[in-house]
Amino acid sequence: MASSENIIQSLIAKNRSGINSGIASLCSANIYVIKAALRFAKENNIPLLIEATSNQVNQFGGYTGYTPQDFKELVFQCAANEQFPAEKVILGGDHLGPNAWQDKNSHEALLKSENLVAAYVAAGFSKIHLDASMKCADDGKLEEPLSPEIIAERTARLCKAAESSYDNTKAMSHKPNYIIGTDVPIPGGMQEEHSSVRITTAAEVEETVALTRKAFEKYNLHDAWERVIGVVVQPGVEFGDTTVLEYEPEKTKELVSAVLQYDNIVYEAHSTDYQTKESLRRMVQDHFAILKVGPWLTYAFREAIFALATIEKELFLGIQNMQLSRIHEILESRMNENPIYWKKYYTGNPQKISFSKKYSYSDRVRYYWTDKVIDTALTHLLSNLTSTSIPLTLLSQYLPDEYDALREGRIANNPQELIYSKISHVLQTYHYATTEVIS
Repeated sequence: MASSENIIQSLIAKNRSGINSGIASLCSANIYVIKAALRFAKENNIPLLIEATSNQVNQFGGYTGYTPQDFKELVFQCAANEQFPAEKVILGGDHLGPNAWQDKNSHEALLKSENLVAAYVAAGFSKIHLDASMKCADDGKLEEPLSPEIIAERTARLCKAAESSYDNTKAMSHKPNYIIGTDVPIPGGMQEEHSSVRITTAAEVEETVALTRKAFEKYNLHDAWERVIGVVVQPGVEFGDTTVLEYEPEKTKELVSAVLQYDNIVYEAHSTDYQTKESLRRMVQDHFAILKVGPWLTYAFREAIFALATIEKELFLGIQNMQLSRIHEILESRMNENPIYWKKYYTGNPQKISFSKKYSYSDRVRYYWTDKVIDTALTHLLSNLTSTSIPLTLLSQYLPDEYDALREGRIANNPQELIYSKISHVLQTYHYATTEVIS
C-alpha cells in the first residue's frame, strides 16, 4: 500500500495533469464526524485526510484538550474500530503558527509555534500548513498586516523546526509535506454578511512563493521546498450566518493560470463549506485540489441531533416516568453560561442571537458538544431513542434522507446510524467533487 505521502502527491499529480482529482480536508475533532468519515472512506475505498487546527489541538491541549499525540491516537483507534486501513489515513495540521499566542511578543510566540509544529510532526502528522501570518503583541498595529517578508522568514523557521522534529523522531515513513500561504478568511466564517470577498491575485501568489522559497534557501531547506505541495489562497468562497458566497470561476481565471507555472503545487481552499457539489467540482478542475471543510460537518451533526430531539418529544412527551433529554434547552443554557465561543460572532437583538446560536452556518455550537452537561444530555437522548424502534413515519417527517436509506437497507434504525448518515451527505458532496470519473 502506498504511503500517505504518495497518496496525496499522486492526487495532486493527477490534478496538475488535468484529471479531476483532489481531496477533501476534514477539519473536525467531533467524534461522530470522525467515525462517519472513516465509515464513508471505507465504503468508497478512498483515503481520508483529517486535520486539526492549532487552537483546537496543540502541545497544551487546545480547546479540545487534545495534544497532537492524543488526537492521532483518537483517530487511529477509531480507524481500528472501523477496520479502516491505517495507511490510508492522512493527518494534517492547519494554521500551525502563532495563532494561539497572538497576545505574546513575537519571540515567545515563535518559540511556542516551533514547539507546536515539532509536536505535530513527532506525532506523525504528515501534511503541515505553516501559517505565520498572525501578528504578535509587538508586531505593530493589528489593522496593518505583517509584511510578506516577515511572514516568509517565520514560515521558514517553522519549517526548520518541523524538519528537525522529523529527523529526531522518524515518526512516519516519509518526511512531511507542506502547505504555505495565508490568504484565508477568519476561521469559522464571516462575522458580517457581505456580497463578495477579495480574491487572491496572481501577483500575490507569485510573491508568496518567491519570498518563501528564498527564506527556505536561507535556512538550507532545499529538500523541504521540494515537498511544498500547496498554496493557500482565497478563491472568493465564504459563508456567513445565513449566506453563502458561491464560487465564480470567471473571477479566478488569472489566479488559476498562476499556479500552473509551478511544478507539483496546487491551491488549498479554506471555507468551502456549503458550496454546491458542482461548484466544488469546478474548483477542483481549477486546481483548488485541497478543499477544506469543517463547520458544514458539525452543522449536519447538529441537524441530526435537533431532528432526533424533536422525534424524542413526539414519542415520549407526557409518558409517565419518561424523562426527556431536554437537549435543546440545556444546549442554549450552557451556551449562555459560557458565551466565549459565540459572543463576538453573533450580534443583533436577543431573538436574532438566539436563532444564530442554533442555526448559523458558522455553527459556533460545535465548540459546546464536549461540555459535560451537554454530553450527558446527548447520551440521554440517544439512550431514550435506542430503547425503542423509531417509527418510519417520524423518520419520514424529520429525517427524510435517512428514511430512504433505512427503507433501502443501507442503514439500521438506531440513532447513531442516523447521525452518521446525516453527516455522510456532506462527505458525499466532497467525494463527488474530488473524484476522477472513470468512463
